[in-house]
Amino acid sequence: MKEILIVSIGSFFGGGMRYWVSKMVQSCTVIAFPFGTMAVNVAGCLIIGFLSGLNWREGGWMSPSAKLLLTTGFCGGFTTFSTFMNEGAGLMKEENYVYMMLYLFGSLALGLIAVLAGHYLAKMIA
Repeated sequence: MKEILIVSIGSFFGGGMRYWVSKMVQSCTVIAFPFGTMAVNVAGCLIIGFLSGLNWREGGWMSPSAKLLLTTGFCGGFTTFSTFMNEGAGLMKEENYVYMMLYLFGSLALGLIAVLAGHYLAKMIA
């Protein structure tokens, strides 16, 4: 039960941040492309990569509870894979195939790069 509460607290804050960051990014654009969700997913990948990179060092600093709070809870609430897929499907339904491909593959490529960058940053400060 304790673990569920820990994950729920992290998800609460991650979900709130997801909404705020996504809206802020999306408000800076004038085209119907889901930049907000893409930015949140890439940032979430960077955060989880950084946290994982720090924790993978010998004698990782995160307790099991902290790991649940920050990775499963916060990052799980912050990133938006289901929204990502739904928006990709929406672009497909609108027959906007170029944006759909850019969005789906761009998010995947940038997400992978961000996770690796997080690992690199963690290694640099460790």
